[in-house]
Amino acid sequence: MITSPAQKSERLRIALHGAVQGAGFRPTVYRLAEKMRLTGWVRNTNAGLEIEIEGDGERLTEFLLQLETSAPTAVMITMQEVFRVAPTGSVGFEILPSTEQTTSGRPKVAAILPDLATCSSCLNEIFDQQNRRFAYPFTNCTQCGPRYTIALDIPYDRPNTTMQNFAMCQSCQREYDSINDRRFHAQPNACGNCGPQLWLCPPGSKPANILAEVANALQRGCIVAIKGIGGFQLLVDALSPSAVSRLRARKQREHKSFALLMPTMECVRRYCEASDEEESVLRSSAAPIVLLQPTTAAGLAPGIAPFSSSLGVMLPSSPLHHLMMAAHPFPLVATSGNLTGEPIAIENDEALERLKNIADVFVLHDRPIARPCDDSVVRLVSGPQILRRARGYAPLPIQVSHELRPVLAVGGHLKNTIAIGFGRQVWLSQHIGDLDSPETRDAFEKTIEDMCKLYRFKPEVIVSDLHPDYASTLWAQTYAAVNSVSLVKVQHHHAHVTSCAAENGVTEPYLGVAWDGAGLGLDGTIWGGEFLIADQGCLVRIASLQPFALPGGEAAMHDCSRSAAGLLWTTYGAGNARKQIKPEFAAMLEHEINAPQTSSVGRLFDGVAYLTGVGRQNFFEGLAAMRLESSIGQIQTDDAYVIAEGGGIGEWMSLVKDIQKDTGSGVHPGVISAKFHNALANWIVAVASTTKIRNVVLSGGVFQNAYLLRRSRRLLEDRGFEVFSHRQAPTNDGGLALGQAVLAGKIH
Repeated sequence: MITSPAQKSERLRIALHGAVQGAGFRPTVYRLAEKMRLTGWVRNTNAGLEIEIEGDGERLTEFLLQLETSAPTAVMITMQEVFRVAPTGSVGFEILPSTEQTTSGRPKVAAILPDLATCSSCLNEIFDQQNRRFAYPFTNCTQCGPRYTIALDIPYDRPNTTMQNFAMCQSCQREYDSINDRRFHAQPNACGNCGPQLWLCPPGSKPANILAEVANALQRGCIVAIKGIGGFQLLVDALSPSAVSRLRARKQREHKSFALLMPTMECVRRYCEASDEEESVLRSSAAPIVLLQPTTAAGLAPGIAPFSSSLGVMLPSSPLHHLMMAAHPFPLVATSGNLTGEPIAIENDEALERLKNIADVFVLHDRPIARPCDDSVVRLVSGPQILRRARGYAPLPIQVSHELRPVLAVGGHLKNTIAIGFGRQVWLSQHIGDLDSPETRDAFEKTIEDMCKLYRFKPEVIVSDLHPDYASTLWAQTYAAVNSVSLVKVQHHHAHVTSCAAENGVTEPYLGVAWDGAGLGLDGTIWGGEFLIADQGCLVRIASLQPFALPGGEAAMHDCSRSAAGLLWTTYGAGNARKQIKPEFAAMLEHEINAPQTSSVGRLFDGVAYLTGVGRQNFFEGLAAMRLESSIGQIQTDDAYVIAEGGGIGEWMSLVKDIQKDTGSGVHPGVISAKFHNALANWIVAVASTTKIRNVVLSGGVFQNAYLLRRSRRLLEDRGFEVFSHRQAPTNDGGLALGQAVLAGKIH
């Protein structure tokens, strides 16, 4: 196509940054340019997407307008740069080979898309007996399929993915080369003749019968290990109590809830209440696990979520899952392919060894997984709240309001994620897990190595938590010393509120409310009920929960009676408290031996759960608080106990006395719990009202509590405050690395 000589040609160079590769953006640009009779080219670079476009000025202006509205839905443009360049008199429009553009030593800034759930077009093909991809479990196109978990390098091109050893057949190559095909430049494109293949272990079935054999195994109560998009999953029939019990025993997961894989939304609605918004998230390209309220329908094994009032549910996210659920159209338990406390398995031989004492049947394939990526977990609380950020969300960059020097943030010890930041973007890794086991610490180090290699990133500063004993802190100290890189330590709750403020674009001043189980404070005590004002680059603690002692220290994280003992000791004094607590706790409290002080709202929850009889042990983190929240049920009341605000201290002693009084009078635990939650929300409003600041940021694991978050938001907004909570990063410790990166990477 040649621009008419009568028209005065202009030429623009357009640089698009963000998640702009792997979603069919180049074909979209090509078709738009052809339609508008413009010439030039488009190509992927390791900085994003680059376009040179030539034609008359009016059409170029229209092209820029349509470029934004025509972008594929999965694309996320974080920055657009437009420059005028000299016209070249180019003829036609073409897609050029990808190129390296950044100078040596500078990080790559092109973002890789997350893995995308199967689109409707591909879904129709795999269930169409006349289609050449009928029942092919690795079907994909530019709108769906693996991305992050197969990417080996940037730019995102087939030779830079784990599909590099699968040569396309003539039919697939024709699709890949055809501008009008939806598989035009679809990097994982393949079919049954040229792409990855599926097999069973132990062997003994033909490929066409694999999924039928898996369905039979599930119906017999077998545990099936299946190689998914981001790693192995363990599956059992969710309607079989014995199968679920056997999975718990073999996986050594005694108490935590299992997630459910449902075949259809109709099945979801049978067992769960799902709003339109919850259904939208379930059906989204991220296809996460969504926490839903169960219905009264019978059938599900009681051992799936024995301590939770909600069920974690997901829909099939890959062709393999869709085909498997068609063969077994009933709910399945779907959990990570690992022993509890270990990272998810991703390689065939690794899974066969590590899961041999768990799984009865293995479903394997030969497409390598570049990195593990577990299922994300979301709940809806005034919008989606990501509790575990992994498949479908990682590694989308989070845009921040100021420039960052190259910074590596290593997060906390629990629910660990790491982050790299440079420019105005932070890349938060997928969920890694608790750094208690050697295997997870190894996965932590591999994730750091992987992200630095992928983005050709070399940090100028390392940032960790203030706590000296976190595995992440110890690693950061060693790395900084060996590599002569500056090390910054950021206080836990500073990182929490900064994370929430950063992802919401909140600029100072703001009031940050950081409530969680534990984090080392600047004064050496255990914080967890903090109010922080961010202003002029500083975070100042203006209020906190009245401290109390934890007999046994970290043991109180699991034994709620220890938190209750600390509350009672402060409330009644040594004489009266001795009558209500164990002698060994009294001895520790009296002599202040192994009884650290804490201002933790999380531990306050544990103490109240114990006093009301709702929860006595935290078999896993936050269990007692979950049970306390669940006890409210459908109770609606504005009645509240009192947390007195004075001198920057939230005094709870009258609250403890009133709770014990109501408990002794036979008041329903749910009513007591509602009044307790209401007291906490009222305290937030009381502290916020002592400031002139209108922006309030809520962060920390306590704000996974839906009742507390909703009520606090409503009360604050009713009084004219603007309230911000997490949407892109987890509110728990999975979001710490984002806050760390923003605080330590800021260029002063």
